[in-house]
Amino acid sequence: MARHGRRRGRSSGSPWTWVAIVLLGGVIAAASGFFGWKLISADKSDELGEDYCPKGGPTSNTVFFLDTTDPIAPVTRIDLQNQFKRIVADVEKGGLIEVYVLTGNEGELRRTFHVCNPGDGEGADPWTSNPKKIQKRWEEAFNKPLREIEGQIGTANESERSPIMAGVQRIVVDSFADPKLEGQPKSLFVASDMLEHTDSFSMYKSGANYEAFEKSAARDRFRVPLDGIDVKFLAFQREASAKIEGLPEFWATWVVANHGNLIDYERLTGIK
Repeated sequence: MARHGRRRGRSSGSPWTWVAIVLLGGVIAAASGFFGWKLISADKSDELGEDYCPKGGPTSNTVFFLDTTDPIAPVTRIDLQNQFKRIVADVEKGGLIEVYVLTGNEGELRRTFHVCNPGDGEGADPWTSNPKKIQKRWEEAFNKPLREIEGQIGTANESERSPIMAGVQRIVVDSFADPKLEGQPKSLFVASDMLEHTDSFSMYKSGANYEAFEKSAARDRFRVPLDGIDVKFLAFQREASAKIEGLPEFWATWVVANHGNLIDYERLTGIK
């Protein structure tokens, strides 16, 4: 007589097995979402607009305006280079820095640099960015070109005219008036012997006489809105400028008359 064993039904398994499967699936889904978000964040963290500026516009604008219409003393050049280093170091990530060079023609400048600080790799989150890529970008687009400019500071291209006011006027129109900079900090550093010399007004003839300036054609010709702009003068010392009294007072009056904010008038080391 054949033995009929008891028929076993299909086992549904332990309930803990299903709990473990559900938990594992949740972990996998969460991990996938987390790493997907990190990848998206990493892509966005490297996004910059034109000239490495934030797409919403620069967070500030710093302009270094260099007068090379006359040579300067070697020690003055070193002092100026150190000043330039400090100015660059103070530009925060997202801040725009521009370098303009004065020519002898009124309102004609050479802009040699126009780039935002893209930020270096220090402190970059390896999860949301690529620190090596960020460091390389900062070095090639920002740090290296500025070091090259630093090395060229003090190289003169002698000219018969020194239209400093016209240069400042052009910088305000071309740079500071950009709508993207509305409400943002603006700083202007003018490195020059501060001897205005044009057909409209010349300190070689009138000295630093503000009353004479106001009676000249230069008063209206070079009027410029300096509203919201911090201005600092880095003055080269020359034998000619040493003989002219009242240069700091003249330029302080000019800045205030044009509604600017004078930060300082600093005489650099040395004399030519």
